[in-house]
Amino acid sequence: MAQTGRPLSPHLQVYKWQVQMATSILHRATGIINSIGSLIIVWGLASLAGGEDSFNRFKVVMGSPFGLVVLIGWSLSFFYHLCNGIRHLVQDSGRYYAVHSFIRSSWLSIIGGIVLTALVWGYVFLGAAA
Repeated sequence: MAQTGRPLSPHLQVYKWQVQMATSILHRATGIINSIGSLIIVWGLASLAGGEDSFNRFKVVMGSPFGLVVLIGWSLSFFYHLCNGIRHLVQDSGRYYAVHSFIRSSWLSIIGGIVLTALVWGYVFLGAAA
């Protein structure tokens, strides 16, 4: 490699991890997870169209402990992606680019995703019992 005298771009080990980096990576990862998780919806709709026996098999799988972990994880992914997407839309309007605002909105998108997931699943578990 020729010596050009130009600085090389630092690698990931050089950067100090910050919440902004984590939310950026999480936003991309949750987009992929949501795309894959949408196959669960397709499976549920196909099993619903397939009749009662088919839908009962779907309910057994999704009602199992593993199925509940998958559904809760997928909903957490969905709600985080939603909150962070709203944050991106607000920033696309040219607002909240100051570092302290950026950090605060990053944490709010993480906390918002967790709170919305807890509210929905609290309603599912507690509302279903009522």
